[in-house]
Amino acid sequence: MVTGISAFKNASFIMFQKIANVLSIVSFLMVTSVIGGGYMGYKYVTSEQFKTKMMNQVMGNVQGLMPKVLDKGLPKMTGESMPIPKNFGI
Repeated sequence: MVTGISAFKNASFIMFQKIANVLSIVSFLMVTSVIGGGYMGYKYVTSEQFKTKMMNQVMGNVQGLMPKVLDKGLPKMTGESMPIPKNFGI
């Protein structure tokens, strides 16, 4: 039979092992959930469904802006794109 300080050391060591085991399990669950969530997020972002959803949102926004641009009309004639200096190449 163990008594005194030796018994306290053994009890403390056993309690520490239990706590360490629980923390190890919790850590394992957290790591696997982060990896699983990252994988599922990557698969969703690279899927055709996500691409279609984003294209529909972008096209909806662009189509809403297009009539405003076309109402202004296109110019009949444009000017020079860039002024050319008179002594160019001399």
